[in-house]
Amino acid sequence: MRVLTPADPAPFLEERTDGSSDFLITVDHAANRIPVALGDLGVSASERQRHIAWDIGALGIARGLSERLDATLIATNYSRLVIDCNRDPSVPSSMPTLSEYTPIPGNENLDGPARHARAEEIFRPYQQRIADLIDQRRDAGRATILVCQHSMTDLYKGIRRAMHAAILYNRDRRFAGAVLDALRAEPGLIVADNEPYFVSDETDYTVPVHAERRGLLHVEIEVRQDLVTTASGQAEWADRLSRALMNARLAILGV
Repeated sequence: MRVLTPADPAPFLEERTDGSSDFLITVDHAANRIPVALGDLGVSASERQRHIAWDIGALGIARGLSERLDATLIATNYSRLVIDCNRDPSVPSSMPTLSEYTPIPGNENLDGPARHARAEEIFRPYQQRIADLIDQRRDAGRATILVCQHSMTDLYKGIRRAMHAAILYNRDRRFAGAVLDALRAEPGLIVADNEPYFVSDETDYTVPVHAERRGLLHVEIEVRQDLVTTASGQAEWADRLSRALMNARLAILGV
């Protein structure tokens, strides 16, 4: 079976592919779109607007960063309810049957071909494009600093999150630590260190595969969604994060 049809957009979008910056910005959960062939997956329109379907505000922040830094941006075009583009497709939760408290009927009892089709048509083109961009930059003698932009809900399973943002990493804290220091230097911000999430091989793909395996400087950033539901909020955080990223680059590389 085919998942994407001519009525659907490409698996990913990309902007500023000729950007001059060292930074490469990715957004693994940029959209809440579902391919036409899959209907609504049995999920109501209101639920598809919630954080379970996408990282609200993340694409707006990333576009702001791309503009301010002259950085290449690549982002998914489909909901993580279809397939989570930051998780290995072999992991059952890459196509969740339950997200927070919401069942996803369209993901129940998926057979091998159905899972394979989603992975091959959505996940792999996006992740392959990231790999190709990094290869092209390497071959041209260009450095890459990978920035994975995410957002998190302010309320998860009844628990209110006090932090405004979070900096995540796994084996290599070099660049993430410098970004954390830069953000914490700003007055009035609560910035969490590897919480409420942390990067791991089991729950993440983009950082472990593209950054850690290649030894690239990198950071995964979460911003609380209620702060970035508007264009002005996204612009404010793009300003803040661009400063932090440039300060971290200076701290680590001296340039």
